[in-house]
Order: sequence, then C-alpha cells, then structure tokens
Amino acid sequence: MDAAPPEPIAPSAAGAAGSAAADSEVARSSSGRRRQVLFVSADPVGASMAGVGIRYFELARVLAEHADVMIAHTGAGDETLEGIPTVAYRPHAPRRLREPLARADVVIAQPQWPLINRWLRRGRARIVFDIYDPETFETLELMATERPLIRRAYADLTLDRLHDALRTGHHFMCSSEKQRDLWLGAMLGQRLIDPRGYDLDPTLRSVIDTVPFGLPDQAPSPPPTGAGPRGRLDGVDADSELVLWNGGLWNWLDPVTSVRAAALLAERRPRLRLVFMGAARQSAAAAATDAARAAARELGVYGSVVHFNETWVPYDERAAWLMQADCAISTHAEHLETRFAFRTRLLDCFWAGLPVVCTAGDDLADRVAQDDLGLIAPPGDIGAVASALEQVLDRGRGSYADALARVALDYRWPRVARALVAWATLKAPLARLGDTRGATRATPAHLMRSAAYLAGGRMVLERRYPRS
Repeated sequence: MDAAPPEPIAPSAAGAAGSAAADSEVARSSSGRRRQVLFVSADPVGASMAGVGIRYFELARVLAEHADVMIAHTGAGDETLEGIPTVAYRPHAPRRLREPLARADVVIAQPQWPLINRWLRRGRARIVFDIYDPETFETLELMATERPLIRRAYADLTLDRLHDALRTGHHFMCSSEKQRDLWLGAMLGQRLIDPRGYDLDPTLRSVIDTVPFGLPDQAPSPPPTGAGPRGRLDGVDADSELVLWNGGLWNWLDPVTSVRAAALLAERRPRLRLVFMGAARQSAAAAATDAARAAARELGVYGSVVHFNETWVPYDERAAWLMQADCAISTHAEHLETRFAFRTRLLDCFWAGLPVVCTAGDDLADRVAQDDLGLIAPPGDIGAVASALEQVLDRGRGSYADALARVALDYRWPRVARALVAWATLKAPLARLGDTRGATRATPAHLMRSAAYLAGGRMVLERRYPRS
C-alpha cells in the first residue's frame, strides 16, 4: 500500500506573491544565508539568445533581488552576465550540473531527460518545472520529415519527460490560462489531482500558475547609426517599407505564407521588403528556412523583395531591428501547437511599438485583435495576409503606438514573475503531485525507454541532437 502523501503546499501563489519580499527575508534569516536558485536552460545564455535563454536570463534578473541565482545553459562557456554567474553543460552528458544541483535550494527547468530528472527527484531542492512551451506538439511538427519509427520514438520520449516532470515537480509555470487548462488535464489524466490536495487548494494555483514571457521595464533606446537592417542588407534602405519577421523560422511555423503574401503585395507596393531576422541553421529551423528560401526563389523575389539575415541578432541589438521596421509579421499553420502556443516574438513588437500582422489561433493573436495592435488573418490565407499588411502599412506605425504601449505594461518581467518569486522564496513543506495516493505510475514502456537512455541511448542523442 502507498504511504499517505505529504501535505501539499497550502498558500496560493497569488497570496504568497503579495508578500514575496517578506518571504525572502524569512528564508534568509532562518538559515543565515540567501536561498540558492538554479535555472537550467536548454538554450545558450549570453550575447546571442533564443527563447528559453532569454526567458531564464530575465527571470534570473528578477529573482536576483531575492536570492543568489545561477544559470546552467548549453552554450560554449562559463561567464558572468550582469552579476549572474552561468555554467555551461551538455544535456546528455550533464556531469557539470551535479555540483550546482547539489547546492540549489530551488531549481527551475523545463522537463528533463531521465538522468537529470533522477538527480532532481533524489535531491533536496524545490523543483519548479517550466512548461510554458508546448514541446509535445512542437515535436510532432519538428520531426514530421523523419522516418516513422524515429518520429514515434521522439514523440514518446517527449511525453515521457512531461510525465516524469509532473510526478517530480513541486510547482509548474505556464504561459496562459489556455495552457494551464491543458496541463491540468494532463495532471488529471495521470491521477495526480486527488481530494486531499484539492481541499487544501481548490484552485491549484499553489501548484500551477501562469508565468508568461515578459518584457523589459525600460522602453527600447533609439538604434545607433548603422545598426539594424536598413543599410546593412543589400536592397533594404531608408525608403523601403520594411516588414519584419522577428525571431527564428522554426519548423512549426509557416514562413512560406509570409513570403507569398509579400510577393503578392510587392506587385503594387514595389518598395515593400520582407526581412527574416533570424534565418539560422538550427535543426529545429532547417526545414522551414529551406521552404521559405525555395518559395522566394520560385516567385523571383529572393534578394529583391525577400531578404534573409544569415546570423542570429544579438539580444541587445534586437531593438534596432524592431524600431526600424514598419510592421511585423508572424504566420503559422493551423495545428495543435498553434492552439496552445504563446508567440513570444510578438511581445517584443508590443515593447517596441511595432504593429503586427499575424495568423489567428494563439493567445497573443487574440490580443492583437482585441486591443487593436495590428490585424490577424486566417492560417494559410495568402490574400488575407497581404491585405492585412497593406492596411497596417497604410494606417502607419504611429497610430498603433498608444495601444501597444498600454499592452506592453501587462508583460513587464517583475509583474509576470510574481508566482515564481513566491515559490522561490516560500518556506513550506515540499509536496509532489507524484506522491499522491493512486497516482498513475510510469508504464512499462516508459520505464524501458528510460532504462535504454540511461544505459547508453543518451550518447546516441548527444551525437545526433546535442542540444535536444
């Protein structure tokens, strides 16, 4: 018979968030030291950063006011960024994580591979799993061109990591209420919500709450001379009508619709230029990047109307690109990833006062429509996307500025991080959903996959997908 589960955490995140500073002082005085918080990022953290790296760097800056913070990341080396130390590690050969994990009072990470997850479960730290990114659905799109057995294996491994995280974590953070509903359903399906925990907190906000992507407190500074795409990319100059795809061309997005819409609109607006800001060669971006280039060549607009920046724009330089643009664009197909996505690239547009044309379906697209931040179009509708671009360009960037500024205030990092600050400074008994009486255990197939990974499968993944 299973032992009775430990007491779930009683205070709600909303209540704890209001006294985070006091909790921090309690945590410090009771032990004589500040709490040690470790972020584990699957992306590099440094001058050039993508989504997870940016998220953890900014959240670390917020938490540094309450605790001693370190970031482990998959970049090239160790350094200190704005007073925050970082340590590089390899996801499938993570020996360098052992010491930081052993010192940590709180660990914040996305769902981990079996070896690291085993260390987390056996450790003493409070575990906050970050499920802001619907990786399960991304994987279905990312591996769409792989052989069926490989695609199925990767989908199974991604689900295994999610289920292990649900059983291991003490708290969970996601991007939106829609995502929260998804993960509550996953918890219910794994029998991880029981009457005892429900009675102590019928909202379950003390277990899972929203911590969306955020924005800096300060408005972007005017770009220095020579920065940004105008004048740096051949054919993009001061007179161009600049439509910017800010961010990467990931395989679960639909840049081809943007290319075709730009080519169509350029027939009557010859000064139009579509610039892809991050045409990098990561495995998760290869297929979409190749498809976008092929469409531009097919239509005869490659290098004339449609331009690809070949290097990743450093984080500190992104404002120059955003401020030089007339409109941003983000298009995606209609699938499950879209429904539960939170297109973080759009937040930077709100911050920079840049109106957006995007396809409908995700939370931030709803915000674009609701708050007059640009226009939305149906997925895959080239004519509608071209029409929306034309309307936004005709109206002008300045007419959207006030609405964009108001919405940007809702996403300041200190505001969106309140629940995380509360959990990181909370002094309360640790309780895992996976300790709930009657919780669904890992299936035999799940256990076999984990055993195969620990026995040597991780070395195969290290060679083929070093940052997966």
